[in-house]
Amino acid sequence: MKFEKDTSGIKRYIGFDIHKEYALVGGQNARQEWVMQSRRVGLEKFRAWAQANLCPGDAAIIETTTNVWDVYDIVAPLVSYVVVAHAGGVRQIAEARVKTDKKDIERLLKLLIADIVPEVWVPPVAVRELRGMISYRNRLVKTATMIRNRLQSLIHRHNLLLPKGALTDKAWWETQTLNALEKIQIRQELELLAGLDKNKTEVDAELGRQCLGEQWGRQAVRLLQLSGFGVVMTMTVLSAIGDISRFEDAKKLVGYSGLGPGVHDSGKEHIEKRITKSGRKELRWALVEAAWRAIRISPYWKEQYEKYLRRMRKPNQAIVVIARKLLVAVWHVLSKEETDEHVSAEDLAYKMLVLAWDLDEEVRMGLSYKQFAKYALMKLGVETDITRFVRKNVARLVAPKAEVLARMEELGLTC
Repeated sequence: MKFEKDTSGIKRYIGFDIHKEYALVGGQNARQEWVMQSRRVGLEKFRAWAQANLCPGDAAIIETTTNVWDVYDIVAPLVSYVVVAHAGGVRQIAEARVKTDKKDIERLLKLLIADIVPEVWVPPVAVRELRGMISYRNRLVKTATMIRNRLQSLIHRHNLLLPKGALTDKAWWETQTLNALEKIQIRQELELLAGLDKNKTEVDAELGRQCLGEQWGRQAVRLLQLSGFGVVMTMTVLSAIGDISRFEDAKKLVGYSGLGPGVHDSGKEHIEKRITKSGRKELRWALVEAAWRAIRISPYWKEQYEKYLRRMRKPNQAIVVIARKLLVAVWHVLSKEETDEHVSAEDLAYKMLVLAWDLDEEVRMGLSYKQFAKYALMKLGVETDITRFVRKNVARLVAPKAEVLARMEELGLTC
């Protein structure tokens, strides 16, 4: 969200080119005259340097990089304002014919002085931490997938017949005829995989706690009502979106996700292209995964998918349309605090009951499965007297509201 900055009191414009071990710093005035010659400052000394050399009346620009937020947190309290430039938006820096650190600083400063910086949103600390956790979980999953692929490759190499679910069965591997080196590989791969699964389980438990915590609980429970959304999908989407008020309508959120189609519109020619993929990739991934799940469990979304599949005849294109529609629903439930109009009260009760089964007692805050399901419905603002319903030919139970209110009072919980 672009906002007007008061530049009347700005005396210096300071640019920061961040590297792994140092930051190159330089400053100019409004006439683009150097008032601080470019110099290298080691990152271990950066805080002390910034406190000694920066002051109100300075405006600063930092280009996005891995360690940009640590530098931003140091600089922001010391200057009048600081902007973080989108690396892709200032690509001319990387593509310049003459590329030196000083030239990079000079180009950044020109953008800052002209007030044409392609800015990125500065996420609060809580959002950064959640994004870091989601990124770490993704690396765990990717590493585990690589190990499973190597095990599958070994099976194909020896033409082995793999029983269902035996890929990680140590006893099954011991019965196979393999050479000594392959046996060492299998043993180590299985140990690595067990460790990764343990780590992922721990991360998932923490995501469950965050999902119900003070910071994310209200938004997370609203997303969890949507078909296809579990704890991981919900927290991934929240980490990518951050503050939903940044997006004044659902169209802006779709554009941010990169799920909107590209357009070539020139003269009489109007051509719709593939999706732009210009947003956060983890948001696109989460919505597409949620869409695949939604069409399996929701009659409404299944009907929508089949309608677009008949028209497009390509499953991947049809599922992207569903993902885009789900993202529109995400905007509505977060920004307007609406409930999902495509699910019944019983559907919501079952969804919250399934969520309760996936959480351990600590995360459920001392509530039983049945009590937690009703508690989650109350947080959604769903007023229902449902305590018993049938799902998958099995009777399901949810605690009465009076029981949950009494238990909440004992535990000191509030909705």
